[in-house]
Amino acid sequence: MPNAVIVDAVRTASGKGKPGGGLSGVLPVDLLAQTLQALLARNDFDLALIDDVIAGCVSQTGEQALNIARTAALVAGLPESVPATSVDRQCGSSQQAAHFAAQGVIAGAYDVVIACGVESMSRVPMGASSQGEKPMAPLSRRYPEGLVGQGISAELIAARWGFSRAQLDEYSARSHQLAAEATATGRFDRETIAITRPDGTQHTLNETVRAATTADGLGGLRASFENPEFSARFPEINWSITAGNSSPLTDAASAVLIMSEEKAAELGLTPRARFHSFAVTGSDPLLMLTGVIPATQKVLARSGLSIDDIDTFEVNEAFAPVPLAWAADVKADLAKVNPAGGAIALGHALGASGTRLLTTMLTNLEVGGGRYGLQTMCEGGGMANATIIERLG
Repeated sequence: MPNAVIVDAVRTASGKGKPGGGLSGVLPVDLLAQTLQALLARNDFDLALIDDVIAGCVSQTGEQALNIARTAALVAGLPESVPATSVDRQCGSSQQAAHFAAQGVIAGAYDVVIACGVESMSRVPMGASSQGEKPMAPLSRRYPEGLVGQGISAELIAARWGFSRAQLDEYSARSHQLAAEATATGRFDRETIAITRPDGTQHTLNETVRAATTADGLGGLRASFENPEFSARFPEINWSITAGNSSPLTDAASAVLIMSEEKAAELGLTPRARFHSFAVTGSDPLLMLTGVIPATQKVLARSGLSIDDIDTFEVNEAFAPVPLAWAADVKADLAKVNPAGGAIALGHALGASGTRLLTTMLTNLEVGGGRYGLQTMCEGGGMANATIIERLG
């Protein structure tokens, strides 16, 4: 059975996902196309050998509609013979793209494939694909009391796991401090590529990282989701989720070059890691964000590894309670979690985040000399992906 290996991985710096953000002037197709070009420019081989391009994208409407993966591949200059498809598993879309790509290699269906993702939240706002409709309304037949948005789910997790507002803010300040340190020391240099804006200037720095962030400063922010209706329904909620302990709206793209180990050797390319194990699971759609816990348990069981065998973790920081609840339940060392900061600082560009976390996890393994990395992401509707990779070399 072939090994699926990571030859290279890149990401853009984050842009604030609002008008005026550093990447807001870049069309999402161009954002992904430039990312693909940067990845391939670093790896010399015949591009006609690429079997597929699989891109995660959540809001597949407007400028991100009509299979953005194929459009971006053509704009990037890939041969017309290279197909592409777009995937939506909510926040885990490009992590799922990486799963599909690697699993295709392992199955012998692919030799060379790109997994990638993009989201321009400044140009295609979150929720735009529903166009004012209510596609989840039929779920009321199964959940008559009604499901809730992710902010309320995060409040429920904070309350049920007993996290105080101070704990959430301390964790969030840590994310910014670690990301700022990683930026200052050059830790991100290899993984981050420049994006050229329409005016010819380049976007190279993570715009969402705030080096001066402190827990005390975050403590002054008001709760974002406080609502009398939900206070009555969920009296345990303490209203602790704010803009400061949540991931910001973000524009970004990321991409990973995946091959069979044999094909990489044939092309004279040096793999950086191999895919070890995969898992995906559903979870309670009311809590929604807790799927990272069973997904992690499932991938560890499949891998034959224990939580202590893992050298670094990337757990998407959609909201601060998510990695905190995850670490508490799986008994992970929090010092190994998002050691270069997470989405609270680096941003969460929905469809791009899966391969962004994978890219950063690869960096963390190489910088720290670790062997195994585990990545997991909570996803809308109550789901989660988990991936274990093994560093090579």
